[in-house]
Amino acid sequence: MKMPLLTNLLTPGLRALHFSGTRSASSGTLHIKDALNFWCGSRVDLKYVKSKSEPVCEPATGRVLCQLQACGAAEVDAAVKSASAAFTEWSRLAGMERARVMLEAARIIEKRREEIAELEVVNNGKSITEARLDVDSARQCIEYFAGQSTTLSGQHVQLSGGSFAYTRREPLGVCVGIGAWNYPFQIAAWKSAPAIACGNSMVFKPSPVTPVTAVLLAEIYSQAGAPEGLLNVVQGGEETGSLLCHHPSVAKVSFTGSVPTGKKIMEMASRGVKPVTLELGGKSPLIIFEDSDLENAIRGALMANFLSQGQVCSNGTRVFVQRSILPRFLEEVVRRTKAIQIGDPLLEETRMGALVSKPHLEKVMGYVKQAKKEGANVLCGGEPFTPTDPKLKDGYYMTPCVLDSCTDDMTCVKEEIFGPVMSVLSFDTEDEVLRRANDSPLGLAAGVFTKDVKRAHRVIENLQAGSCFINNYNITPVEVPFGGYKASGIGRENGQVTIEFYSQLKTVFVEMGDVDSLF
Repeated sequence: MKMPLLTNLLTPGLRALHFSGTRSASSGTLHIKDALNFWCGSRVDLKYVKSKSEPVCEPATGRVLCQLQACGAAEVDAAVKSASAAFTEWSRLAGMERARVMLEAARIIEKRREEIAELEVVNNGKSITEARLDVDSARQCIEYFAGQSTTLSGQHVQLSGGSFAYTRREPLGVCVGIGAWNYPFQIAAWKSAPAIACGNSMVFKPSPVTPVTAVLLAEIYSQAGAPEGLLNVVQGGEETGSLLCHHPSVAKVSFTGSVPTGKKIMEMASRGVKPVTLELGGKSPLIIFEDSDLENAIRGALMANFLSQGQVCSNGTRVFVQRSILPRFLEEVVRRTKAIQIGDPLLEETRMGALVSKPHLEKVMGYVKQAKKEGANVLCGGEPFTPTDPKLKDGYYMTPCVLDSCTDDMTCVKEEIFGPVMSVLSFDTEDEVLRRANDSPLGLAAGVFTKDVKRAHRVIENLQAGSCFINNYNITPVEVPFGGYKASGIGRENGQVTIEFYSQLKTVFVEMGDVDSLF
């Protein structure tokens, strides 16, 4: 099945990015030709740089999309200087002026929704249905923070004798965003939107596994009228990230990814006393009580485990089900899990695409194997999957898996798998399940299904997690803060509170009388 023609939506440069010998988007046909780095208002080719290149693969087919060269010290410095120049101009604008540019960027994203979503699918492997929602979330985030940029204000404090004090909320400077591979375009927007709303500029480094779409956002900001260098994109892995964290002109680092990498970034940033926002891993509990609406609870459990092939940090992968309803729950969950349509992520009917890479697929399969060894019962899935389309035979697919007879000490229950694997555990009492749910060093998210409103709020109050859900799961409106407790991170993304993490407060005292001196 061919996707709709995109040629009329693209600038000449983007046509080259999307197409090589073909004029339609379908799995196995796109080749990335354009440069993926961006600073000083344009794409930057690194052909002149002598560095080892790494292949970037299309998850759906396993074929190579392009070769990625990492930015070194000179390139990182050029991008930071570009951001510094833009900051000087951008930070002087009124909030309303910044909002106009951001709203225009959101309008462009909406116009190019299908184009961006299709490229995100090729880049990441998730279904086109989900990719469209990710693009929508990116646009909504920019719209939301455009509104916030007009409300930045301080406080006036009246003091004795007519003197007074006031506060000013001011930008930090050049911020660094380091993205994860599960939501490439959306994360670039979630990090850049609050930063630029506050008057900062940003250098963004995507994951080297999914480097393709962040540059589109940088171009869109530029097309919307932002100064050159407002959002810059540098490609690379650990070394490039380290250069960004240590750069003396960088004022803040925001990172989404694993706990071990987050700890390293926090350590590097601390050497320059730079604030960090860390959105890290999770092993979140989803608690289903016997009085819940079972249909909704089953839907919630599926959304909590199989969205984006299970590659979601907030997923509720420890599903605690009260013993009396466990058989009914498992029967229906298994039936629906088996019915999930796996295949070409660019087809409308597909509900589960490919995992992001071959090594990651092997890692997830290894967790299923370990679960079996430790005594878990595989009710369905957990096997490699080969779609019928021959061009997809080398893609990174697996069948979604439901594990029963799980115990709290199993590896599949303790460690973040980051794949389509649901671990189901039984419980008897509220006190028991709360103790077990909180028995984790992570605390990103948690959910509860029950018809008892008092119990719902009581349980949520006692769950040690930053993002909680009652009778739903994995809902992330941009108006609401998102982030975790414990080792799941520091700071928040989205919502009004995020302004505090991308700005600093200046206090000004104004004396209206004479100085009262002791000397």
